[in-house]
Amino acid sequence: QVQLVESGGGLVQTGGSLRLFCAASGRTFSSYAMGWFLQAPGKERELVASIRGSGGSTYYADSVKGRFTISRDNAKNTVYLQMNSLKPEDTAVYYCAVTKRRYDEIRSAADIGLWGQGTQVTVSS
Repeated sequence: QVQLVESGGGLVQTGGSLRLFCAASGRTFSSYAMGWFLQAPGKERELVASIRGSGGSTYYADSVKGRFTISRDNAKNTVYLQMNSLKPEDTAVYYCAVTKRRYDEIRSAADIGLWGQGTQVTVSS
């Protein structure tokens, strides 16, 4: 069974840090872009950060630039999201995702072929 499993979410105070993990199983995604999306209550899922298969190219939403870092370890089939200087507005469910096709970029949720189950991140003020 091909799946993505996230972990690392939790409750943190403003200014704190969390590291999210996404472990893929069932197949290798080293040629696929992977990314992290967030979804706040009542809002659409939005792209936070993405990384190409080689790990050489990354994208960040303006709201997280300078605070979040996406990385991947293809040997472990895992992608990470390091989140620093967290703000209450970062509170959401965070989803790991992989593109539908090899070598595609991630620009929106429409590009996604597989989602993880999500992990809750709550930042208290």
